[in-house]
Amino acid sequence: MDNKRLSGKEKVAYGLGAVGKDMVYMLSASYVLYFFQDLLGVNSVAMGIILLAARVFDAFNDPIMGIVVAKTHTRWGRFRPWLFIGTLTNALVLFVMFACPPDMSPSGLVAYAAITYILWGVTYTMMDIPYWSMIPAFTRGGKEREGLTTLARSCAGVGSALVTIFTVKLVQMIGSFAADSGASNAAREILGFKWFSLIIAVLFVLFITITCISIREQNLVDMKSASVGDMFKALVSNDQAMTVVITIVLINCSIYITSNLVIYFFKYDFGGTGWGDSYTLFNIFGGGIQILSMMIFYPVMRRFLSNVRIFYVCLASAITGYVVLFLIAFINMSSVVILFIPAFFIFAANGVLQVITTIFLANTVDYGELKNSRRDESVIFSMQTFVVKLASGIAAFIASICLQINKLQGGGADTSEKIDYSLAVSASSKLGLRMTMTIIPVAGLIVAICIFAKKYILTDSKLSEISKELAARR
Repeated sequence: MDNKRLSGKEKVAYGLGAVGKDMVYMLSASYVLYFFQDLLGVNSVAMGIILLAARVFDAFNDPIMGIVVAKTHTRWGRFRPWLFIGTLTNALVLFVMFACPPDMSPSGLVAYAAITYILWGVTYTMMDIPYWSMIPAFTRGGKEREGLTTLARSCAGVGSALVTIFTVKLVQMIGSFAADSGASNAAREILGFKWFSLIIAVLFVLFITITCISIREQNLVDMKSASVGDMFKALVSNDQAMTVVITIVLINCSIYITSNLVIYFFKYDFGGTGWGDSYTLFNIFGGGIQILSMMIFYPVMRRFLSNVRIFYVCLASAITGYVVLFLIAFINMSSVVILFIPAFFIFAANGVLQVITTIFLANTVDYGELKNSRRDESVIFSMQTFVVKLASGIAAFIASICLQINKLQGGGADTSEKIDYSLAVSASSKLGLRMTMTIIPVAGLIVAICIFAKKYILTDSKLSEISKELAARR
């Protein structure tokens, strides 16, 4: 075992990769539905089915990719070749997806969305699995692994926050510059998304290239090749990994329902001719809180509380935020500032939960080695990619049903830059949107608490015992 500590250069390079990776992910996860459904006019249910079907496909693709990574042996290591190849292809597909020709037929648009989104998921898996699998492979475990995981998730949160904050405003600016003066609002946004996605794709490739050049793998344990059956058996037999996976699905699904619908909330419910500015201001505040929660709130809380206790505090915070958001929507929405109250509770919780759930999953690798006498980093971390995308698919499907039922769809040929879309939406449609954004996520988080409390056993003391026993074996 190599006792070399990670250098500052390696930590920064690894963190940059997370920034680029999650910029791409957030652009797809939060805006694909809006782009195809609200701007291009694709039926919302059709889009929901596409997004969910793509994630079902990943149920087969992700574990297979984990096996491919585990069996890879090159002069550049096991993980970096796939990380680089996956990044290049994913960046290309991202741009193609948002460069969809708006004049295609309805059936052509559906086919285009389905093909490009499935390809995006496949190539993202190709890159994401080796990225996270590298953590146990070039860290020494314990505090170093937890520290790097915290750093990576914090940087990923920065990437997500940057896209969340600036997408709508930059898309509107780029679209206004690139489109003809007589173009409709929808046409401007479509062009804006096309060129904005290219910018994100280029940054993604640049950041991951820095990661690949700077990181050197230190394979602490030789990963034995195994059949597909052996791999699935190893995963299923790791009860702690399965508990964390189910918990992540429930939490992410709850959060992604809101992230998919929040742009509709500002456009059709909060309303006003400057809804885009309000949406951006809301995300600036929320994104800032999310970054602070990962970089400051979590380290401070970790000094006094175990990860398990912090986990429960965060879930309670998120539930509180959703309840406050639901109540405020009925009481006072005269200013976006009032929405900062629920935003604080939800975004702060989300930031810390991103860090903690990754740490929980990393810990199950050591548990699996103790229980099953093998380390299956790639397989277990392939589940992280799968469950995150599965959650986004389920959330997008639920959001699409909400949009269909409540008849929320924009587009059109209006060339006015000052439109209050909320005036054309009924009170019942606004109520349906609010309930989907708040009540369903609260239910999901409560179920997550119940399952986690009943099944998860990897406390700090238990992990210490496992670490000592593994050290004795080696």
